Amino acid sequence: MRCAFYHDDLRPIGDMLLARAQANPDDANAWLDASFVLQLLGQRDAGLDIQRHALATRTLYALPAPARTPTLNLLVLMGPGDFMANTPIEFLLQTTDIAANVQYVSPELPFPEQVPDHDVLFVAIAQSDANVVLLRDVAQMVAGWPRPVVNRPEHIAHLSRDGAHAKLDGTTGIVMPRTVRVARATAEQLAQGALDAPALLPGEAFPLIVRPLDSHAGTDLQKVEDAAALRTYLAAQPSGEFYLAPFVDYSGADGQFRKYRIVLIDGKPFICHLAISSHWMVHYLNAGMDDSAVKRAEEAAGMAGFDDGFARRHAAALAEIDARIGLPYLGIDCAETRDGRLLIFEVDNAMVVHAMDDPGKYPYKGPAMDKVFRAFEAMLHRAAQPGA
Repeated sequence: MRCAFYHDDLRPIGDMLLARAQANPDDANAWLDASFVLQLLGQRDAGLDIQRHALATRTLYALPAPARTPTLNLLVLMGPGDFMANTPIEFLLQTTDIAANVQYVSPELPFPEQVPDHDVLFVAIAQSDANVVLLRDVAQMVAGWPRPVVNRPEHIAHLSRDGAHAKLDGTTGIVMPRTVRVARATAEQLAQGALDAPALLPGEAFPLIVRPLDSHAGTDLQKVEDAAALRTYLAAQPSGEFYLAPFVDYSGADGQFRKYRIVLIDGKPFICHLAISSHWMVHYLNAGMDDSAVKRAEEAAGMAGFDDGFARRHAAALAEIDARIGLPYLGIDCAETRDGRLLIFEVDNAMVVHAMDDPGKYPYKGPAMDKVFRAFEAMLHRAAQPGA
């Protein structure tokens, strides 16, 4: 991941892993690592094919051991899929003394009768249509688990865009635009004028935000100004279902849009990034942070003053999110509206948070992310305590 982040050539690593796997077809580690490399090279389907082969060979994998004697043994449950399918636990554990094993499960990969001894079980499986049955099955499986369970699957199951809105609707100090899931035929009725926007989103009108079901990271996300724009969008999108939501203009007085990624760890908020962009669809990698010392200075100040600023302003709202969602580890993409409320874009247990940014250009990032990693480690240790 670090090589990909810095645009290093991953092909030699992929070639080496594939050669190793082909020479030893039972080398599941090589197959699984090769699947990740292929995905990072943009060959998602090929990578997932190889992942299926790896998981057919073995479903249990050990993460690299910590440098010192482990202080806790963690078992992580993951499901098959790409990088958005599970909590990226490797990032969160990279500086800890926690030893971790990853057990893959799916409806086609039944849970083994025995698993490694562990102090805590962490459910990393993300919510998606593909994982509805898996999360239900895992919830039944861990209902009487003999060890503490962090991020229970029955709570993860509510993190769809419409499910999260239902959970958070009516929370004081929060704006989370109502999101509706519609079949393609319904979206086409709206695009043709046979339906109007209030019929689907009472009290709302164009512009709307539209995206395919289960899309992430802004993939095929678009603002449509009117029915004609929606017709054009649908003509280019083969998806059978979509999410629709009203557009909220959250630009500041300077016309810039600011998106925060924070995590709640046992209810305490930590900032992971602040992206600043002239475009409403803000992603850190396309916000021009690398090219703007002014933006980086604002992010550094935002991180330094987060506890006494953003976190304090929205303390009640964040506490209510924690109570309503019920996950000890939760990611939130959010912003602030012009009237000072917390605008929620997404709540998810599988957001990428990392410390890979260039320390020369982002010297403030490392300390901020170290706080996140230490808090995550401490949360797991608290969970392991008797009576937790």
